[in-house]
Amino acid sequence: MDSQEAERAKILSGALPFIRALAGKTVVVKYGGAAMTEEAARVALADDLILMGAVGIRTVLVHGGGPEIDAMLRRLGKEPVFVGGLRHTDEETMEIVQMVLAGKVNKGIVALIQRRGGKAIGLCGLDAGLLRARRLDSGPDLGLVGEIVGVETEGIDAALAAGLIPVVATVAAGIPGEAEVYNVNADTAAAEIALALGAERLLLLTDVPGILRDLKDEGSLIREIARGELDGYIAGGIVSKGMIPKLRSCVRAVEGGVGSAHIIDGRSPHALLLEVFSERGKGTMIR
Repeated sequence: MDSQEAERAKILSGALPFIRALAGKTVVVKYGGAAMTEEAARVALADDLILMGAVGIRTVLVHGGGPEIDAMLRRLGKEPVFVGGLRHTDEETMEIVQMVLAGKVNKGIVALIQRRGGKAIGLCGLDAGLLRARRLDSGPDLGLVGEIVGVETEGIDAALAAGLIPVVATVAAGIPGEAEVYNVNADTAAAEIALALGAERLLLLTDVPGILRDLKDEGSLIREIARGELDGYIAGGIVSKGMIPKLRSCVRAVEGGVGSAHIIDGRSPHALLLEVFSERGKGTMIR
């Protein structure tokens, strides 16, 4: 056996304890933002999801699609509007969000997984009552943006039992007396789905390596954060802007019983496998 073969064998054998620990368990992966636009990373993610399923991990993919929504809005002559970094969603924008997320983006991911040899099924929060939401009434007025008040996992459970990878677009049905459909934050939706499924892990794939002490220095990656450290990181400005809701979603998940939550760089091919099947991991873990 030459040195390259020995190294490959070492890598494969090193993954075995992690495969054993997660076999039969549920892992929820959230995919969104700029991480969705790089083709090599998209293909690698599909392969990672297929491999995880092949070794017995119940894998669920939850996705957003902000760049695609922005592009479609502009094609239709409508400029995206953000309030405090969050998308304002009027009725026309909601129609476009639903069309892009549940149609173009969702089915594109499903098609990619199947081209790579896997089997996937596209779902959105409206299917089988998966996500229920009420209008978000805290903070600035964001229009048809909702907060999740209920999760029904029957559709996801059926897909997993059939050996399929559920791919979930994050629009939600409104509660009685409110709007028919709401735009919901994909990080929040992933956390709530992970809780409802009793997931072992929640992984958020984004466009940064994880939580950095210095945004200009990727070597300053914080590999593990305990719940009690979160407020200090926010107060110190280490965690700010769009990373705050991501981290809060992770905290919500682990406080509710998810084993661990992770923020990793979805632009890096096979970052998901490195985070799941190695001790050191690739991003930031929240316990």
